[in-house]
Amino acid sequence: MPFNCGIVGLPNVGKSTIFNALTQTQAAQAANYPFCTIDPNTGMVSVPDKRMLVLQDIVKTVRVIPTQLEIVDIAGLVKGASKGEGKGNEFLSAIKNVDAVLHVVRCFEDPDVIHVDGSVDPVRDIEIIDLELLLKDEEVAKTALDRLKKKSGMDKDAALRVPTIEKVVKAFKDLIPVRALGLTAEEMLHIQELHLITAKAMLFVCNIADTDIKAGGNAHSKAVFDHAAKVGAKAIIISGKIESELVGLEPDEKQAFMDDLGMTESGIDTLVRAGYQLLGLQTYFTAGVKEVRAWQIQKGFTAPKAAGVIHTDFEKGFIRAEVASYDDFVKFKGEKGCKEVGKLRAEGKDYIVQDGDVMHFLFGK
Repeated sequence: MPFNCGIVGLPNVGKSTIFNALTQTQAAQAANYPFCTIDPNTGMVSVPDKRMLVLQDIVKTVRVIPTQLEIVDIAGLVKGASKGEGKGNEFLSAIKNVDAVLHVVRCFEDPDVIHVDGSVDPVRDIEIIDLELLLKDEEVAKTALDRLKKKSGMDKDAALRVPTIEKVVKAFKDLIPVRALGLTAEEMLHIQELHLITAKAMLFVCNIADTDIKAGGNAHSKAVFDHAAKVGAKAIIISGKIESELVGLEPDEKQAFMDDLGMTESGIDTLVRAGYQLLGLQTYFTAGVKEVRAWQIQKGFTAPKAAGVIHTDFEKGFIRAEVASYDDFVKFKGEKGCKEVGKLRAEGKDYIVQDGDVMHFLFGK
């Protein structure tokens, strides 16, 4: 199952437009209606990687299979969601199940698109949603803390977890999300079973006007970037209007349109790659006459764990991996060329897979 990102935001920020461009499907939407998305919509999105086409040319195959992310478009949030206002209960239930959050923020002025609060102020909008998430997380953490304190005298694991959860609860009172606390790996394990929403990685997606693309954003998007740095999040800019237009163009027309705007890649490609990085993912490749395929793994995976992504039997029966770096594979024109110059390595169970590795696994029963 691919990793997934929930795409969220206040009503009328262009969230559904961006989701449609991402997945090339039509989400339920209506301008100036608070809940354009009621039930979560999902779509699979291929992760752009130009390296695959280079590998395809080297091994002379016609089939290329990229990695994918699942994008979940979640209902718009309003003040009071933590107490069930609007579609709050549905929203909070859905967002608990995603691996990372893409928060679409309105950074464009348009008198024809009503803002629920009457003006465009992206940092205020972010803080509305963040507060609702913090309040929900605080409720969950306090309940867990009371339970663990009662058990801590007889339960060593409970006693170890109490200080971490106390730290988290104190941070919530200061309106600090979990992701901004810099918790250690051990502390993250202490709160893992709580599934806290503010512990999830966050990417702010600044939806700007098409006229602001050449300038690289505007004052609104700059404010979001500054805010992101303070709360342990990342930010990018995108124009939902431009992306919706790009979807309907032929490749040549699309490239000409992007060139005119000074865009080296579509905003959607930028967003998907940013989501991939947000999740701490990287890619290795298998390249043969049948296909070139990208495989999605977490950074730090050993060779056997990476093999297990293809099939569990590969991990269980792992013997060794034959590995060439992407750069070497390209430079020496494939596996045979790498082998001739000693650039095809045999790696064992402790090898940490690197992004772009081209791999072949040997395994036994």
